[in-house]
Amino acid sequence: MKVIRGAIITIVIVFMLLMGIAAPAAFIGLAVFLVGLYLNIQYRKYKINFKKSGWIMAAGFVLSIFLATADSDATETVSEPEKEQIMTDQDEADKKAEEEKIGEEKAKEEEAKKQEEEQARLEAEQVEKQKQEEAEKQKQEQDQNQAAESLGLELVTVGRVVDGDTIETSDGRKVRLIGVNTPESTTRVEEYGKEASQFTTSELTGKKIWMQKDVSDTDRYGRLLRIIWVDIPTDDMDENEIREKMFNAHLVLNGYAEPSTYNPDVKYSEYFRKFGREAREANKGLWALGDEGTTKGDLDSAAASGSNDSSGTASNSTSADGSTESYQNCTELRKVYPNGVPSTHPAYASKHDRDKDNFACER
Repeated sequence: MKVIRGAIITIVIVFMLLMGIAAPAAFIGLAVFLVGLYLNIQYRKYKINFKKSGWIMAAGFVLSIFLATADSDATETVSEPEKEQIMTDQDEADKKAEEEKIGEEKAKEEEAKKQEEEQARLEAEQVEKQKQEEAEKQKQEQDQNQAAESLGLELVTVGRVVDGDTIETSDGRKVRLIGVNTPESTTRVEEYGKEASQFTTSELTGKKIWMQKDVSDTDRYGRLLRIIWVDIPTDDMDENEIREKMFNAHLVLNGYAEPSTYNPDVKYSEYFRKFGREAREANKGLWALGDEGTTKGDLDSAAASGSNDSSGTASNSTSADGSTESYQNCTELRKVYPNGVPSTHPAYASKHDRDKDNFACER
């Protein structure tokens, strides 16, 4: 019997605790119930105190139920508007957040669209620019080709440099520069020959150049006789363009070569002599080594004192550049070439090569 009674009381207390958790006012009834329970225990144990403690327990239980119910109704009644307000505020916040999210997504889409349009515009501009550049390049090439054709210019690539005044094209043709003579640097070495060869090497090796024929096509060694232009001139007889764009002129102006004229290739001979005098007066290059320079040329005193033909060239230069120069004997030859000449030189003659070593009039 005590076990059943204890179980019932435990269930009632747990129930009242749950009501107190749900509605705190119900704890008042629980407190009354516990007071009645205490009095009941005291009465049963000592037969003292209040005999009707059971009524107090019952009153506490009923009071707890009543207060829990009332508190729950009050809470629901009072909080309902708050809940509605909270719900409304939450809905508005959610709606605002959704609108902001949609706005951000729309802004991102618009930005992405703008970027795509800008990228497309830039690409279109780039394509158009490339087309214009290509058209301009083609036009320039056509203009260059027309200008080169009108002046009789041939575009070639320099394969290697033989010496200061002789080059070889990439297709194997040897070219002797017209109107200039640099000091020897191959079969024999004259002063400033190496410097002249190095200058031509640094300026022309691997470069595209334009070759221009004067009158003669080749010399007796099969070398092409040509004027070399590093850029196409608008007027090939304009002195400023000759100074800026003709490599033959560059050699003379910078003192790497003496002007050296051979008939009939005399188109630029007067310019070369003028440039040579300028270089000599400024003591440039080979002229710094003496007023006679270091090799044979038009400005030598021997050439100036000799009988000149209508073109102003020495009489012993009887043909195009590279043709035979005639001397009666070694005494006359040594006046021009003190150390003699090799078999590859225009002044070489077998009658002067008594020891048959392919070098005439050597000392």
